[in-house]
Amino acid sequence: MEAIVGKIYQLLTVYGLKVIAALAIFIIGRWVAKGVRKLVERLMAKGRVDGTLISFTANLAYIGLLAFVIIAALGQLGIQTTSFIAVLGAAGLAVGLALQGSLSNFAAGFLLIIFQPFKVGDLIEGGGVFGVVEAIQIFTTQFKTADNKTVIVPNSKLTSDNIVNWTVKGTRRVDLVFGIGYGDDIDKARSLMADIIAQDNRVLKDPPPQISVSELADSSVNFVVRPWVKVEDYWGVYFDLTEKIKKTFDANGVSIPFPQRDVHVYQHDADAKEKSA
Repeated sequence: MEAIVGKIYQLLTVYGLKVIAALAIFIIGRWVAKGVRKLVERLMAKGRVDGTLISFTANLAYIGLLAFVIIAALGQLGIQTTSFIAVLGAAGLAVGLALQGSLSNFAAGFLLIIFQPFKVGDLIEGGGVFGVVEAIQIFTTQFKTADNKTVIVPNSKLTSDNIVNWTVKGTRRVDLVFGIGYGDDIDKARSLMADIIAQDNRVLKDPPPQISVSELADSSVNFVVRPWVKVEDYWGVYFDLTEKIKKTFDANGVSIPFPQRDVHVYQHDADAKEKSA
């Protein structure tokens, strides 16, 4: 009995301190990891970084530190962690290869959140989609199109192609083309269009709208009409000006030519019969 008690006492003496040290490493290390996570969140919040990225980066830092603490605690107990680390590395490599596409989307999402070529609420064209950005997530970006469809695009598709941001400058140019007949008065047509544009409060004064003759086409003299508007007023101004200019031209005798074709029919058989008779 004394031998057994002595053996237990010896084991407690040898391993008890190691267990206590391992627990201390784990508890203190976990506390430090939580502190680092809070510090990362605080610093990134001061830098006005996107909330999604703050949460992800802070949790990633916490998990990485916690894994290091667990390995250190196991090493304190005398457990060989070399093979354990090797297994984790091999497993990480396998997972990385299996999730190659997802990791590509993740990296692209990270870049989008860091560099912010666009933000939620912007009207952009990218990844084959034209719409308003509703959400920027780690793996995907969600759009709302003009016909009220929700389109979800992988982030890697956005970063691998051109991104056109229609909102970031705040204004857009409305490009319109109107043609008048060669017999119509150019100055009169220009004056009518200038008056219509001046009456629309949505058209910006600076930069001033452009009304210029752009082309002497086959059947018309073409004007380019280019007023500047706020991004949200673009389509309203586009449609309203098109309609008002057409009605004003009609009311003031300015013609808008349209393609015409004359068809001549020759009856060869009838002509031949008349000559023979």
